[in-house]
Amino acid sequence: MIIFYEDRNFQGRSYETSSDCADMSSYLSRCLSCRVESGCFMVYDRTNYMGNQFFVRRGDYSDYQRMGMSDCIRSCRMIPMHRGQFRIKIFEQENMSGQSNELQEDCENIPERLRMSECLSCSVLDGHWLLFEQPSFRGKMIYLRPGEYRSFRDMGINGTRVMSMKRIMESCS
Repeated sequence: MIIFYEDRNFQGRSYETSSDCADMSSYLSRCLSCRVESGCFMVYDRTNYMGNQFFVRRGDYSDYQRMGMSDCIRSCRMIPMHRGQFRIKIFEQENMSGQSNELQEDCENIPERLRMSECLSCSVLDGHWLLFEQPSFRGKMIYLRPGEYRSFRDMGINGTRVMSMKRIMESCS
């Protein structure tokens, strides 16, 4: 469960949920802090799971700006626990073309380890993944669940290069 608050430091009106919410404006005029009581979530600074994303797990997040959000939290997605193998196939070009590699484990530096200059599309075959714009799992992140992602730009992520990726493996309880 996650609880969202209109103001920083858990002040103002609140809204709690244990599921996805594509547009929080129906519940709060803005969201500037949150508290995760159980589970894992991605929070987004645009509606419909678009824009800057941030991974949150059990804990207190008193100020959205410290999370790297450019605006307030506008949507959230619950991340279900995955048991089993993890597989992702990444492609150098959009529309699943160009050089490709299939991974089953975290990759701290895609250009160095896989000799790929870009990663612009992918297919998540198993598990839930976080992709990062910088090596060593830093910078802006993208949450992906099983499915095809023909262009990261279509997800509202412009100019973000994918340089590292990791599996979401924790129990998030």
